[in-house]
Parts: sequence; structure tokens; C-alpha cells
Amino acid sequence: MILEVCVDDAEGLAAAIDGGADRIELCAALALGGLTPPPGLMALAARAPIPVMAMIRPRAGGFTWSGQEGRQMRDDIAAARAAGLAGVVIGASLADGRLDADLLADLVAEARGMDLTLHRAIDMVPDRGAALGLCRALGIGRVLTSGGARTAAEGAGALAAMAGQGVTVMPGGGIAAETAAALVRATGAREIHASCSVPVAPDARLTAFGFLPPGQRRTDVGNVRALRQALDQIGAGPPSG
Repeated sequence: MILEVCVDDAEGLAAAIDGGADRIELCAALALGGLTPPPGLMALAARAPIPVMAMIRPRAGGFTWSGQEGRQMRDDIAAARAAGLAGVVIGASLADGRLDADLLADLVAEARGMDLTLHRAIDMVPDRGAALGLCRALGIGRVLTSGGARTAAEGAGALAAMAGQGVTVMPGGGIAAETAAALVRATGAREIHASCSVPVAPDARLTAFGFLPPGQRRTDVGNVRALRQALDQIGAGPPSG
């Protein structure tokens, strides 16, 4: 079982590695769903002993990008490549929620030779089967998804239906050590994405000045370790005898 942990700072990167993550999704601003990480964090993460995927998302909000934002994303992919990261996490939507095939093709071309994940733009699509077919055609081998629901547990039925269509389906959204086994049984997933985070103690002064958003969280090494152990137990199967 592969455990991917999303992080947005150096402390989180260290916690994910120490806790036993197999892969990192590197972001900025996880409180906003994850944005493109800065070059310095990419450079730091490139020295990690496990593969690192850079989120390519230039702003918060939806996934319909302007021409300028498309150019920015291509430059960000080039920066991730130059930093030595293993891959990138991309996504682009049309106004009706369908994936933007033309822009995705441009981003895939920019990322040629890198590992590719489609992010949760897929949770906004009207037809997940068509979206998976486009991923296959473009060479995007993995999708991060909650099955179109608020959490992966709530979307387990859709996640199971998405399996076996030539693209690795990686559940993400509210997954913890306590829920992992049931989710894997329900979906057959072999890769799991989680934040393994805990709330940051509020600081009224920092929040008042806008330096710390309400609800800020941080990666917790204990949560990473617990989820790693839960996944290892699933992979080991039931005891013999």
C-alpha cells in the first residue's frame, strides 16, 4: 500500500518522511486546498529520500484557468522539473465542469517524462468515466479523488466504480488510520492520499493581522505513522492459522 502525504512546509515534509510516507504531494497553502509550492520549498523537497509531486495550482478557487494562468502553470512545471522533483499534480476544467482537454494536453507535454496525477478537478466533472478516458488518452496515470463526495468514505461507491479503467484511483479526503481499512475494502485502492494533520493552536494576534488563517493545520508525524501502520496491516492480510 502506497501512502502519499500532502505537506506545505519544511516541518510537514520532515514529519511525513519520518512517519513513513512513500510519496509527498508538495503544496503551498493546504488550508486553501493546496497551491503551487515556492521554488525554495521545491529545492528542499528534492533532497527527500522519497518521490515528491509538486501541486501545480496557481490560485485558490475553481479549476478554470485563463491563458495567462496556463502559461504560469507551464512555467511552474518547468520549475518543478528543474528542481529535480519526480512529478506534478495538475488539473484544468471547462466552465461546465468537464476537464479541459486542450490545456491538460499542454501541461502533459510540458511535464513529459515526469510522474503525473490529476488532482480533484475530477471531483467536479459531470461524467467521471469520460474524465478517466481522457486521462488514459493523455497519459495521466493517476487521479486523486474523493469520488465526487465531501470525503473519500462518503464517495466509496463511486471510487469503487472508477477502478479498473486503466488509471490508478487514489482516494483522498478525510482518510485516517481508523478509516483506512474499511475504505480499502470498499474500493480496492492500493494508493491512499492523506494530510495526517492536526489543528494548529490559534493565535488571535496573528489571525487578526491575517498572517494565520482560521482553521490552520499542520502535518503530524504520529498521524502519519499510525496511518502507515494501518496500511501495512492491510497489506499483510489476515494472520495465518
